[in-house]
Amino acid sequence: MLMPFRPEPYVNFTEEGPRAKMLEALALVKSQLGRTYPLRIGGKKIDTANTIKSINPAKNDEVIGLAGKASGDQALEAVAAADRAFKTWSRVEAAARARYLLKAAEILRKRIYEFSAWMVYEESKSWIEAYADACEAVDFLDFYGRDMMRLGRPQEVTPFPGEENQYRYIPLGVGIVIPPWNFPLAIMAGMTTAAIVTGNTVVLKPASTAPVIAAKFVEIMEEIMLPAGVLNYLPGSGGEIGDTLVEHPRTRFIAFTGSREVGIGIHEKAAKVQPGQIWLKRTVLEMGGKDCIVVTDKANIDSAAEGVVAAAFGFQGQKCSACSRLIVDEAVHDELVKKVVERAKKLTVGNTTEPENFFMAAVIDKPAYDKINEYIGIGKKEGKMALGGTKVPGGGYYIPPTIFTGIKPSDRLAQEEIFGPVLAVIKGKGLDALLNIANGTEYGLTGAIFSNDRMELERARHELHVGNLYLNRKCTGALVDVQPFGGFNMSGTDSKAGSRDYLQLFMQGKSITERL
Repeated sequence: MLMPFRPEPYVNFTEEGPRAKMLEALALVKSQLGRTYPLRIGGKKIDTANTIKSINPAKNDEVIGLAGKASGDQALEAVAAADRAFKTWSRVEAAARARYLLKAAEILRKRIYEFSAWMVYEESKSWIEAYADACEAVDFLDFYGRDMMRLGRPQEVTPFPGEENQYRYIPLGVGIVIPPWNFPLAIMAGMTTAAIVTGNTVVLKPASTAPVIAAKFVEIMEEIMLPAGVLNYLPGSGGEIGDTLVEHPRTRFIAFTGSREVGIGIHEKAAKVQPGQIWLKRTVLEMGGKDCIVVTDKANIDSAAEGVVAAAFGFQGQKCSACSRLIVDEAVHDELVKKVVERAKKLTVGNTTEPENFFMAAVIDKPAYDKINEYIGIGKKEGKMALGGTKVPGGGYYIPPTIFTGIKPSDRLAQEEIFGPVLAVIKGKGLDALLNIANGTEYGLTGAIFSNDRMELERARHELHVGNLYLNRKCTGALVDVQPFGGFNMSGTDSKAGSRDYLQLFMQGKSITERL
């Protein structure tokens, strides 16, 4: 009998045991840098003439690994392999499919420091951010495995005289999984295994900036003896293979996490029925946000400042849930900004592969570095820089924590997703104004409010239009089956990853009646 699901606990890296294990894992990963990872199509490893070079964002001359780069023809082969495997995998008992995930969770749990170290190298995550990412991956595997056992049974229906009626969930078919680079293990593993445990087969197109972590996870899925063709590993450019995978008539669904622009493009392409296609494709999309923390004049200012700094600058602000807008009542504006700046000034920035264990490291790559700096330039025109421009290490894509005050709700810094350590402070007067500002974007992913007034909190429950709302805490750090994650409006299809509804997105209902 399985124990009830519980989220994987975090460790404290100031303690000698976890610190020693992490240093050991970093040394192990360093010894494996520079290897090549072939494609996996139909259970076969395929070397390619072209490769994707994965670089350490914090040390640009350090190659993490080389991933095979798929061609358009290989994309067609991968869909065909997944289509063939679906015929048998879809008929495997749900409980048996679930046990694959539970076994993978156990392997990942034993290697959690190693996978954390891979993210420190390939993603420039801090130790705790990397460890939390790996914990979430374990949680997805554990939770989805258990939940499939529940959903795999016939569902309850109302009895009817003279008939045996049954309602069950069946898989969809071949799915394309396109995960983001910022949670290269958790979100990648979560979307991939949700599709697999529900009886579908997958073509996984990992982020080009984090293909090695995906390859290491695929190795775990091979270790648990997942049948050939159920999971196909296919790195490649969006232009060369992305459209081929999305538009293929045998593709049944696309699960995507990433930018608004790419998500909309996938949604549009999936909506077009291709020659030979006999279904309407399903899309499961999570497309980012312009998230906020609202602070009223009745808030605990110290708690609010702590939450804002953690949510704005954790993992360099590279989370779709990150606080990029601080919306604060004018009565406490100056006091709060002072405390936020003081805290942010103390944040350490450096290469997290080194034993100093910095809070912040580098942003993911040169395009991100250039884009964030462009927004910093815009911020200097739209508002006043309260913090920024401080010294950071060389040799990587480092950007220090940056804060702008005097930003208007309509400014670009208040409306556009930056995906970096840049915080826009917006002033308002009274709760009505603060909530209007908070809701005044096209996104609706996460939001938080700090207030010690019960009526203000209750109003926020109803009026702050986000998929994940937090009261008197930061707006990042959702846990599987504790805070199901997904947003409204242009933040996506509100897929609620890590919820008891999520797996149903990868299945369809079938009603069966037998006359007695």
